[in-house]
Amino acid sequence: MSNEPMHRVVIVGGGFGGLQAAQHLRRAPLSVTMIDRRNFHLFQPLLYQVATGALSPGEIASPLRGVLKKHRRTEVVLADVDGFDLAGRRVLGARVAGGQRTEIAYDTLIVAAGARHSYFGNDEWEAHAPGLKSLEDALELRRRILTAFEGAENESDPGRQRTWLTFVVVGAGPTGVELAGQIAEIARDTVRRDFRHIDPSTAQIILVEGADRVLLAFPERLSAKAEHQLVRLGVTVRKDRLVTGVDADGVTLK
Repeated sequence: MSNEPMHRVVIVGGGFGGLQAAQHLRRAPLSVTMIDRRNFHLFQPLLYQVATGALSPGEIASPLRGVLKKHRRTEVVLADVDGFDLAGRRVLGARVAGGQRTEIAYDTLIVAAGARHSYFGNDEWEAHAPGLKSLEDALELRRRILTAFEGAENESDPGRQRTWLTFVVVGAGPTGVELAGQIAEIARDTVRRDFRHIDPSTAQIILVEGADRVLLAFPERLSAKAEHQLVRLGVTVRKDRLVTGVDADGVTLK
C-alpha cells in the first residue's frame, strides 16, 4: 500500500455543477469535500412553482448529506466561503453552525457556486423586483403575489384595484415564461372563486423582453409556440422593450 496522502478535491457549491462533479468522482481514489452554505441541493428550474404556491419548498430541495451518503470518501461541510488562499491552496470561510473561521486545504479546487440575478448596475431595483434564484426569493415572490390579490380585495377604488392586479415579469427566458404563465393560471383558475369583491381573472400579467422574441435561447418555432400559449393564458407579451426604471409606482419601459 502507498503511504502517500490521498489527493484532496474541494468542491464549492452543491448545485447542479458541484453535485455532478461529486457524482463523477464517486469511485475515484480521492478525498472529496463539498462546501455549501446550505445543507440541501435546490432544483432551481421548479422555483417558479414554489413562488406560485404549486409546490412546497421541501419538494424541490434534497439534503446534500442524503444525496451523497453512499459516497464513502465525500464529506459535506456547511460553511460560507468568502475567499481563497491560492498560494497556500486553502478555501477560507466561516462555519454555518457557530460561525467559527475555517480553512480547508485542497490539491484540486472546483468552484461551482452558481450565480445571482443581475440588475445591470441598478441594484436599487431589487427592493421592488426580487429575482428568483433561491427558496427565499421564491417565498418572497409568493408572499407578494398572494398579498396583491388580498390588497385588491380590500380596495374600493377601481383604479387601485387594477394596480394591485397588475403583475410585471421582466425577462422572457424559461423562468420568466413559466412564472408569467403560472401567475395567469392562478388568477384565472386557482383563486378565481376565492374572493367576494374582485374578479381575479381580470388580472393583467405583462411579460417584458428586450429581445424580439421569448425564449431567445430556443429555436424560433418553440418561441412562437410559447408566446401563443402565453397569449391564450391571458399574458400580455411586450417584446423589444428595455426596462429603464423600477420603483414603488411601477416599471418604466423604453
